[in-house]
Amino acid sequence: MNMGQIVSALSDIFNEPLKEEEQRKLVFWVDKDNEFTQEIEPLEIDGVKIHSLTEHNQFYTKHLLEEEDPASSYLIYTNLDLGIEENWLADTVMYSKTFYADRISLILSDLHIDPSLRATVKKYERFFNNKDRFKKFSAFSIESFTEERIELSIMSVLCNLKTPNFEDVLKTILMDTLDDSENKYLSLMERFFDLEVFWSNVANYCGYEREVKTLKTLFIHLSVTAFSHTVDEKYLTDLQNLIAKRSKTNALVFIDHWMHHKSDYVKFNDYIEMVEQEINLPKTVNEIPLDEFKQADVFPYIDRAIIIYIANSLIEKLEDYEEYKKLIKLRRVKHYYEQYAAVYEALFYTVKMYEFYHEHSQGIPQSHVANVYEAYTKDYYQMDTYYRKFYVAYDEAIDNELLKKLKVLIENLYSNWFMGELSSHWSQAVRTEMTENWSLPGVGRQQDFYSSVIAPHMRNNERVFVIISDAMRYEIGVEMAERLNAETTGVSEIQTMLGVVPSVTKLGMAALLPHRKLDFDANGKVLVDEKDSSGIENRKKILESEVEDSIAFHFQEVIAMNKAARREKFKGKKLIYLYHDTIDAMGDNGSTEIYTFKGVENALNQLSDLVKIIRDDLSGTNIYITSDHGFLYQRDALKESDKMVKESIDALETKRRYILSKEKREVSGQLAIDLSSIVENEQQLTAYVPNATIRYKIQGFGVNFVHGGASLQEVVIPVISFKNKRTGQRGSQAIQKVDIKLTNTTRKITNSIFNLEFFQTEKVEDKMIPRTVVIYMADEDGNILSNEETIIGDRPFDNPSERTFKLRFVLRSITYDRSKTYYLIIKDIETGIATEKIPFAINLGIVSDFDF
Repeated sequence: MNMGQIVSALSDIFNEPLKEEEQRKLVFWVDKDNEFTQEIEPLEIDGVKIHSLTEHNQFYTKHLLEEEDPASSYLIYTNLDLGIEENWLADTVMYSKTFYADRISLILSDLHIDPSLRATVKKYERFFNNKDRFKKFSAFSIESFTEERIELSIMSVLCNLKTPNFEDVLKTILMDTLDDSENKYLSLMERFFDLEVFWSNVANYCGYEREVKTLKTLFIHLSVTAFSHTVDEKYLTDLQNLIAKRSKTNALVFIDHWMHHKSDYVKFNDYIEMVEQEINLPKTVNEIPLDEFKQADVFPYIDRAIIIYIANSLIEKLEDYEEYKKLIKLRRVKHYYEQYAAVYEALFYTVKMYEFYHEHSQGIPQSHVANVYEAYTKDYYQMDTYYRKFYVAYDEAIDNELLKKLKVLIENLYSNWFMGELSSHWSQAVRTEMTENWSLPGVGRQQDFYSSVIAPHMRNNERVFVIISDAMRYEIGVEMAERLNAETTGVSEIQTMLGVVPSVTKLGMAALLPHRKLDFDANGKVLVDEKDSSGIENRKKILESEVEDSIAFHFQEVIAMNKAARREKFKGKKLIYLYHDTIDAMGDNGSTEIYTFKGVENALNQLSDLVKIIRDDLSGTNIYITSDHGFLYQRDALKESDKMVKESIDALETKRRYILSKEKREVSGQLAIDLSSIVENEQQLTAYVPNATIRYKIQGFGVNFVHGGASLQEVVIPVISFKNKRTGQRGSQAIQKVDIKLTNTTRKITNSIFNLEFFQTEKVEDKMIPRTVVIYMADEDGNILSNEETIIGDRPFDNPSERTFKLRFVLRSITYDRSKTYYLIIKDIETGIATEKIPFAINLGIVSDFDF
């Protein structure tokens, strides 16, 4: 501000109309830095007398203004502090106006900062000399300033924050780079702030106190201090110099908030790998009992250590399977689970397979076909699922050395033990009971599907959708049925039927069509009532010959249509067959069979979407999902003992799992199944299938994924019936998430580290689905004051005690107002909506560094 501007501003003040109680204008111009001493003597303002106030003429000035000349307007220039108690003119100042012309005084005035903080503002004058920085500082709208608040606000402006917050300041600086010389925010601090003040704030915030301070060692300090909250410090003697002696809780909350941030966690993950190497964390962790660190969640090596522990235990045949599953489930709510999710999933299904093996330690018994069939549909099929799920995870983990070791165990369990015993015992039972008549008491036949399942709907003039998923074996059907029950308001049930032999697409698809007879012609083509049944167009004609208002589509055509087109295409149609072939298309190709189980995952998603389209766009209420055949698949290359040279038989058709021949005789190592109970069999054909899971040696690729034989995996056909129930209909049940409730009755927190218990109010079952919540303490403005803990409420147990969760919370080390209300927030992660907001009082007394 130059003298012209000053004279203009002063003139405006003196020219203002007198207030009711005023007889003249008195203005004290305070120039504490003596910037305008030389300009005072020549200064002239119309109608105003100018007087200088010094330390030595205070009494005279008071006498002048009140006795000698009580009528004239005066400008009193001074560099004195007018706010001190000894000021003779204090009462005069009270009813006068104070004017400041120096930059610091103007800043104090504009920001409404008490003049007592002048030295602080002066110290950071260079910061305030920039319009943008000044504007951002002013935008904080701080009502009451202290030296600390000014400094925090300056740091917050330099870090481009919207509100003053030291945790955010610190994270912003660390997010840039841990290289001090390259850190742009540290550079700004050095230019416009005071680095010593910054480091002093850091020390107060998280107890970081070192002779030589760097951002790298600060991050290490924060990480290790946070780690020390979940691991007893007696195990961390080598890291003691990296653990804070005070303000420890802030370090944990700081690290926790950074780890949980939706995007910033990526940078954190990069840094933490460096810390692990710097402190040689594996050496420390490997000397700690697992129970002492299994809850820790700062370093990714914790997950690696737990994974190695479970894997080694399995390799060493230690049978603590429940403990392994609990460990895996515990880690699901931890920060690095997603990073290791595929490995954990593979581990989980390895454990499940070993558990199955343990439960059947006496082996899979020989029995009648009906008993083996029932045992498979009720129990044994689970091994097929576990094996499949293991490989889905194995493939996602990509070249993981540990999983390669587990793969050896898996193959031994599944291919050698399970499939070896089950398939050989089943083959033996089939040879005794089913080769002359391919049927099972109490089990529907695939060739009776239309007459027994679909025809009754047609007679009742009901609309029916039939989805046929090529190669969807029984265990996949079980998962599909469970998924529909969990994801829709409809009711889904699964039954089985005995598939045809040979278990191939051309015969299985034909068997599912309406017909009076099935047969092979002389070329091996399957005929339905003397008509060619190959391809969708031929099957559509067969459907129309039975039900005029019929139609058949490939599922991709339906997916590609919009809602209006779907409604138009299916308008007036009573019987709709939809063909889906994702699994078979993937498995039945030598170049892609390795992705068979990935194809299953895709198929489940597609089928789920297809059911929803039928339900929502086409108002379908009766939906059936079934298959033409199942399949055998193993990942490892087959041994020579898994293959056999086919006999010299006059064959109509030869594939890896069957031979069709007009000859009928006993052949060593093979089942000779008379087809007369399956087709008309005018050709007098016999299907020869190898025992167990043996394949014929024939040229070409695609030996791991096969079908055509008579194994349970090939001929147990799922039939899923889905009845859509709209909300409000009789029998409908809305899908609900389980609730997570706080069980503690006290609503007062007296320690900065405290435990709370929670309860999953319902067990997970059909229509009652899991809920995942994040839980934390917050103030009235929603600011998070603690670490965040996650609960995955997916427990299926009847016993309420098995649906409880105990969590540990740590509060930030700040002053809490015992008269204010704080809140425990329980927030649904999927919706982001708080399901509970429970009021708490916080009364910590003196915040102690020894609380933990």
